[in-house]
Amino acid sequence: MHQANRRHLLCCGAAAAAGLFTALGSTPARSMRLMINDCAGALPPQLKDHPLLQRCWQDLDPAQLWDVHAHLLGTGDSGSGCRISAQMTQWWHPVESIRRKVILAGACVPADAPSIDRAYVERLLALTADFPAGARWMLYAFDVAMDKQGRPRPEWTTFHVPDGYASRTSQQHPQRFAWVASIHPYREDALTRLDAAIRGGAVALKWLPSSMNIDLREPRLRPFYERLAAARLPLIVHCGEEKAVPGAGREELGNPLHARVPLSMGVRVIMAHCASLGTALDLDQKRPRPAQAFDLFARLMDEPAWQGLLLGDVSALFQSNRRPEAWQTVLARQDWHERLLHGSDYPLPGVGPLYRLGGLVRAGLLVEADVKPLEQIRSHNPLLFDLALKRVVRHRGQALLPTVFATRRHFVIAQAQA
Repeated sequence: MHQANRRHLLCCGAAAAAGLFTALGSTPARSMRLMINDCAGALPPQLKDHPLLQRCWQDLDPAQLWDVHAHLLGTGDSGSGCRISAQMTQWWHPVESIRRKVILAGACVPADAPSIDRAYVERLLALTADFPAGARWMLYAFDVAMDKQGRPRPEWTTFHVPDGYASRTSQQHPQRFAWVASIHPYREDALTRLDAAIRGGAVALKWLPSSMNIDLREPRLRPFYERLAAARLPLIVHCGEEKAVPGAGREELGNPLHARVPLSMGVRVIMAHCASLGTALDLDQKRPRPAQAFDLFARLMDEPAWQGLLLGDVSALFQSNRRPEAWQTVLARQDWHERLLHGSDYPLPGVGPLYRLGGLVRAGLLVEADVKPLEQIRSHNPLLFDLALKRVVRHRGQALLPTVFATRRHFVIAQAQA
């Protein structure tokens, strides 16, 4: 069943990092051209002093600005232990091959770089230089997919970033990076690894259930949840549809309602992207039927039991493949904003038409005058573009409050060690 789901994901047009070929309505070759990042280099003085960026930083404390969703990627060519799916390097798997090229292009990493590992980190560091001192990025490790018996399944693993590499990278650049562990809970030594990550200063734990093959409802996860709750280590979990990392292809495992299990055990859960893409079964109905995953997230946000436990990150929220209703709701629900966290989903802000500013203008969220400077900023610094976009979007005069960007306070372990 897993392989059938995976074949469906790979062949349904959801290609190259974000399923963009179908969305673009063009051929893979033309789509590839459209997805290339301009990689224009350092931000020029006229953009640094632009009124839009002055508005962007108003009322923000850079020391509290932690990007809670940034991917660390590599091929292992530096001894990092990173791996990518073999299909990504095989021309007879064109979707996966182009996926790799698009991700590297989004990160401005040449496919023939002497070391992709090092080039990726160097580019990310260069982008952070346009931010004030104090701003930091939470770099994600990413564990391999496993079957129910806890056996690694490389054929389900799109990419792998070891905890050790994420930890070392953050320790080498502590002024800019923190690290997020990723430990598959089906591992025999999962609790041992979790304890090591906590001792090693991980600020959170990341799971992508559909890709990694993790069922949040599994009873055997109870000891893992108990340890997370005791340590107050947040669980960042991707819910809703997944485009960029097909992995095991278990889309049913991305149901937001599954998060009630860790929440009920006192785990702080950060739902990535506010589950803003795709559908999931509404398991609260007598006869479950598909519902918008974002609507299920909203239901959980409004359940009193989870007020102090459930949060959402707003990474990828304003991409063109999201519904305007999700954009408008997040901006209007200012009672949620204490529980929403800024994240970029880097390197995706550098991937071509994932962001179509004209769609935001038509939805009434963005004024036309802001489009050109935002596009110019993006050509130089996709990270800064992502932040600036989130600062200027409005719905009926309501914006994301500054508290959305004061994210450091949610990561108490990191605060104690910083």
